[in-house]
Amino acid sequence: MKRSVSSSSANNKGRSLPLDGITVVSLEQAIAAPFCTRQLADLGARVIKVERPGVGDFARAYDTRVNGLASHFVWTNRSKESLALDLKRPRELKILKKLLAKADVLVQNLAPGATARLGLSYDDLKDKHPSLIVCDISGYGDTGPYRDKKAYDLLVQSEAGLLSVTGSETEPAKVAISIADIASAMYAYSGILAALIKRNKTGRGSRLDISMLEAMTEWMGFPLYYAYEGQQAPKPSGASHASIYPYGPFDTGGGGSVMLGIQNEREWVRLCNEVLEKPYLATDARFANNSLRSENRAQLRDIICNAFAELWVEEVIRRLDKAQIANAKVNDMGGVWNHEQLRARGRWTEVETGRGPVPALLPPGVSAVSDVRMDEVPSVGQHNESILAELGMGVIEVG
Repeated sequence: MKRSVSSSSANNKGRSLPLDGITVVSLEQAIAAPFCTRQLADLGARVIKVERPGVGDFARAYDTRVNGLASHFVWTNRSKESLALDLKRPRELKILKKLLAKADVLVQNLAPGATARLGLSYDDLKDKHPSLIVCDISGYGDTGPYRDKKAYDLLVQSEAGLLSVTGSETEPAKVAISIADIASAMYAYSGILAALIKRNKTGRGSRLDISMLEAMTEWMGFPLYYAYEGQQAPKPSGASHASIYPYGPFDTGGGGSVMLGIQNEREWVRLCNEVLEKPYLATDARFANNSLRSENRAQLRDIICNAFAELWVEEVIRRLDKAQIANAKVNDMGGVWNHEQLRARGRWTEVETGRGPVPALLPPGVSAVSDVRMDEVPSVGQHNESILAELGMGVIEVG
């Protein structure tokens, strides 16, 4: 896999990034909080990741796919400093509290009630640190009957109804990425940016209570309104659209598949005439409008797949492009690593790890590697010595 890459840390030296000067302390694990704080680090914030001595964030042990490091961890933890503390030890908890005096933001996604037991809740901190922004990320929020319920990504997908509209009519399927974690991470990220703007106006910090369930339910807006007041919810339809057809994957000759989407009647006619080369289908009563095409999708799918069976993927895509019908390749991970569009736009750079450099995608919206911070993925406790020295506590042995 050949990718054009460049080093980010060398290219942004001397450049001012949006969050330069902002310090974030994060009691984080797994995905939701780490993905949030990685966005802040990308924008130049100093992110100090507090981890358990020795083992660190448990996501470090999920797998060993990236030169011996975990894929989730490498993805969500670049550009951070790792401070290993055992917060059950009073002297190490004291270190954290001293560090908070220098911080702008505290992010945490520990078990429900954990920070309150440590004296690190917003109510515990707001009087001593009135400008501190505290962002709590949890499964269900800090009130209500589900407050203390454990929450993992797949569980929240289930609670939010996502599993009821994915998969097939005979078997539900989860989204194969940590979508509930990602949703809550991005609301935490945007909420922290808003809180920083507010603090610039008022001088005071604030608290964010981010719920994975609420983030995921917001993203379920379409199926919720589709089922408004007891109407039938969208039926699970695999990789096809639940209410628009043809809109989904279709097999071609040679074993490949093409994803195509018809959005209006003009495109339907062009599909019949220019792609399928079956103009009579455009006036077939079974397929006269989208509702009928969706209702008779099994018959229409057979017709389309039979027409495509004589063509390779590249020829189907060529015809679809010529007819100006939206389409996409059904890529595997190898196809994405080598995607010509990402390569042409120079979207790949590198980040360092303890096991050598690895490729990394530039954040969406960033036009050049010099406009973002993409530094090393830290090892557990890598920055203990420098951070403790900064606090005037360099002689304290931690862990």
